[in-house]
Amino acid sequence: MDSFSALMSGFSVALEPINLFWAFLGSILGTAMGVLPGIGPALTIALLLPVTVQIAPTAAFIMFAGVLYGAMYGGSTTSILLNTPGESGSMMTALEGNKMAKAGRGAAALATAAIGSFVAGTLATLGITFFAPLVAELAFVFTAADYFALMVLSLMSVSVVLGSSRVRGLIALLLGLALGVVGIDAQTGQARLTFGSFELLDGIELTVVLVSLFAVGEVMYVASRYRSMPPQINPLSGKAWMTKEDWQRSWKPWLRGTLFGFPIGALPTGGTEVPTFLSYMTERKLCKKPDEFGHGAIEGVAGPEAANNAAAAGILVPLLTLGLPTSATAAVLLAAFQSYGLQPGPFLFTNSHDLVWAIIASLYIGNVMLLVLNLPLVGIWVRLLLIPRPYLYAGILVFTMVGVWGLSTSWMDLLIMFVIGVTGYVMRVYDFPIAPLLIGLILGPMAETQLRRSLAINNGDPSVFITSPLSLTFLVLAVLVLLAPILLRKLKAAAEPTAGHDVGLG
Repeated sequence: MDSFSALMSGFSVALEPINLFWAFLGSILGTAMGVLPGIGPALTIALLLPVTVQIAPTAAFIMFAGVLYGAMYGGSTTSILLNTPGESGSMMTALEGNKMAKAGRGAAALATAAIGSFVAGTLATLGITFFAPLVAELAFVFTAADYFALMVLSLMSVSVVLGSSRVRGLIALLLGLALGVVGIDAQTGQARLTFGSFELLDGIELTVVLVSLFAVGEVMYVASRYRSMPPQINPLSGKAWMTKEDWQRSWKPWLRGTLFGFPIGALPTGGTEVPTFLSYMTERKLCKKPDEFGHGAIEGVAGPEAANNAAAAGILVPLLTLGLPTSATAAVLLAAFQSYGLQPGPFLFTNSHDLVWAIIASLYIGNVMLLVLNLPLVGIWVRLLLIPRPYLYAGILVFTMVGVWGLSTSWMDLLIMFVIGVTGYVMRVYDFPIAPLLIGLILGPMAETQLRRSLAINNGDPSVFITSPLSLTFLVLAVLVLLAPILLRKLKAAAEPTAGHDVGLG
């Protein structure tokens, strides 16, 4: 009942007219940006960070909640109509959704994606409501050594799981850790990696890094691969609503996708890629018409899209309760909290009780707003795809430069924006994941603080990390995450010659 009464108090804040306006604005912006290829919730929130510094924290985060869910909704539109997933979590939706669109059933695909997103988002928000406070309570038993080990596990997991290469993920992580230590060391007062520049003594502004990697890097990438031929948009032919058969084939995948998405997204090692893939494979196994898969099966849209949205909501659990970002979007949201002087973690539920529950309540409100907006306004969102890409990305670049300049009116920040933007472009070209860099930049200094604190408490004795059961468990899991792919590959290679030898004997 405590969670229920707290949620009711959150609704009393979120339902204020001005906060309803911010939720509506965030839903509109999130959906509109999510529709555009290559622009997801992380970039949208990163672009809005510099211009929301004058807004009250509650209003800003209510708007960001609308942006988060809205961008997930909008991402399904570009995946289905253009076969261009804005984020990795939308890849599985594009497989069947684009086939449905080409067969003239684009409206049905968009409808099942929108309703599935609503169902999954609502159920996942219920999970946040009742499970997040419990996780926050458990976090109070963590010591400094436990927190350090948990951060090491998160850093290893994100670096190894995200992206196509473990080596690229670790390189991106090390780059983020290097950026995180720029400036004055808080404990010794020594300048680190400032290269004699006084403007770097305060460190590199996180917002500058975010908009540089996402916006500037994306603009350079699109410009380098721009083609004069406009993208082919599939017409929204067919009925606007799903048929009775479509409903019967969709409701179970919506529920199963939610069951895959929320628990995996809530794990410190979670994300959206694994649950959407598991949902797609499960629906393919359970489908009564398996021949339709690969040619436009509606289950292949309903399940993965529900899993994608449930996992996106799930990332808020470790973010709000432990202060651990598990995706690029969560890293941007953590930066937004820090820009307001707030540190997500177990104390957030006690020190900023009204803010947290207003955010959770706004997730329910934004989800309803998005369903009302997306079903009748699909045709309008599709029109956004007709904006010429040079105009669109030029506008984003100008908006980014104005936002970065407005943060500190520093030429150094603009220079850093350009350098990191080029780095983001190179990472995109050579398939380096961006999330490990961001999470290394954010968690690196926090992990260093917890490491020093745990050593100071135990008189410099490093055995504290293996004498604490929680710390030892997290460190063992981190080693397993790092080494398991190598061991599995060697076991598979060792088994193949044996199998071939057995076949030869037969």
